[in-house]
Amino acid sequence: MLTGIDPLLTGDLLRILDHMGHNDTLLIADAHYPSHAMGAPVIDLAVSSPEAVRAVRTVLPVDMYEGPSVTLMTPEPGTGEEVQAQLQESAAARTDCLEWIDRFDFYERGRSVFAVLRTLETRKYGCVMLRKGVVGDDEG
Repeated sequence: MLTGIDPLLTGDLLRILDHMGHNDTLLIADAHYPSHAMGAPVIDLAVSSPEAVRAVRTVLPVDMYEGPSVTLMTPEPGTGEEVQAQLQESAAARTDCLEWIDRFDFYERGRSVFAVLRTLETRKYGCVMLRKGVVGDDEG
C-alpha cells in the first residue's frame, strides 16, 4: 500500500498509467465492451466505470492542448444518461475537452488505445476514453 494513492489503483494499473506518454489514450470499458478484441493490454478493475475514472484521474491528467481529451460513446435516446453524467463528473474535465462519438466510431478508435481498463459496469454506454496530458499542466 502506498500513501496518497487511491487504493483502487493496483500496481499493474499504476505501471500502465506510468508508461503512458502525452497523447496516449486509456479506454475505461464497461462489462459489455469487447475489451480483449482491441489488441491493447487489458487490466480488470472490479468497480463501476465512474469509480474507475475517478480513481484514474487522481494520477492521470487529461490533455489540455488541441482537441477533446475525454471521449464518450453517444448513447441511444433514453439509455445511458445516468452513467454518462457520472462519467463526465468523474472525468472532471472542462466541457471543451469532452466529445461524443458514434458507437462504431468509438469501437474503431478503441483499436488504437494504449490500454483498456475493464470494469464491472453493467449499465449500457459506461465507456470513456481519456487522452493523457502533461503532468503539471493546469487543468483549470
